[in-house]
Amino acid sequence: MNVSSAETWLHKINPSLKLFVLIVLCMVALFIKDLNYMINVTMGVLLLFLCFSGHPIKRILLLSIPFCFIFLSTSSAMILFGQGETLWFKWGLISITEESFMRGLLVGFRALLFAVLGLTFSLTTRPVNLFYSLMQQVKLKPKYAYSFMAALRLIPIMLEEFQTIRNAMRVRGVERKKGIRSLYFKMKAYSIPLLSGSIRRAHRIAVAMEAKRFSDTRNRTYYYEFGFSKNDHRFILYFVILLLAGLYLSVQFPYLSI
Repeated sequence: MNVSSAETWLHKINPSLKLFVLIVLCMVALFIKDLNYMINVTMGVLLLFLCFSGHPIKRILLLSIPFCFIFLSTSSAMILFGQGETLWFKWGLISITEESFMRGLLVGFRALLFAVLGLTFSLTTRPVNLFYSLMQQVKLKPKYAYSFMAALRLIPIMLEEFQTIRNAMRVRGVERKKGIRSLYFKMKAYSIPLLSGSIRRAHRIAVAMEAKRFSDTRNRTYYYEFGFSKNDHRFILYFVILLLAGLYLSVQFPYLSI
C-alpha cells in the first residue's frame, strides 16, 4: 500500500527563503561550542521535522535509521580516540576521557542537526518549485535553472532504462558470467545505450525549447509565481525563538555540567 504524505505549512514556505534560513542555521551550528546549547537546537529541529514534515510515522522511523548511524559514527571516533586530561577508560588504543566524550557528543549532535535540516528541506520542497523561486527571487538565469530541472526529470527515465537493459541481460544470461572480459562487456552494454539515449533526449529537449521560443530574457513570465507569506515569517520566527530559547535553557537548565 502506498502511503502518501500530507502537505503542511512547511511545504508552503518560499523555497529560496527556506534554503537560505537552513544554510544560515548550519553556519551558526558550526560556531556552537556548548554541548547543552547544541542539544537544545537539535531537539528543536527534530521536533519541527517530526511534527510538520507531513510524512507518516513509519516512514519517519525508517528515515531515522541513517540518523542514528550518522550520530554513532561521528561521535564514537572522537569519544574513543580523543584526548583529554580526565581519563575515564583506557584499553590499548582506546582512550576515553571526559573531554573527548563531550567533544564527541558535540560533533555527533552537530552532524545529526545537519542531517535533519537537509532531510527536512528535501522532504518539504519540490525541486521544480525551488528553481522557479530561485529564478524569481534570487534572479538565477533561466538557462541554468531549466538545465537543472531537465536533468532532474531525466534521472528517473535513465534509471528505468538501466533496469530494462539489466533485465534484458539477465534473460540472455549475461549477468551470470564473471571475469574481466565479462565486466568489460557489461560496462559497454550499459554505458553505450544509456549515453546514446541521453544524447537523443537532450537533443529533443533542446529542439522543443527552441520551438517554443525559449529565451534567456529577464522579462519573462512564469506559470508558477512564488512570493512571501505569513508562513515565511512564522518559519523565521521559529528559528529565532529556537536559538534564543535554546541558549536560555542551556544556561539555566543544563543537561550536562561542563
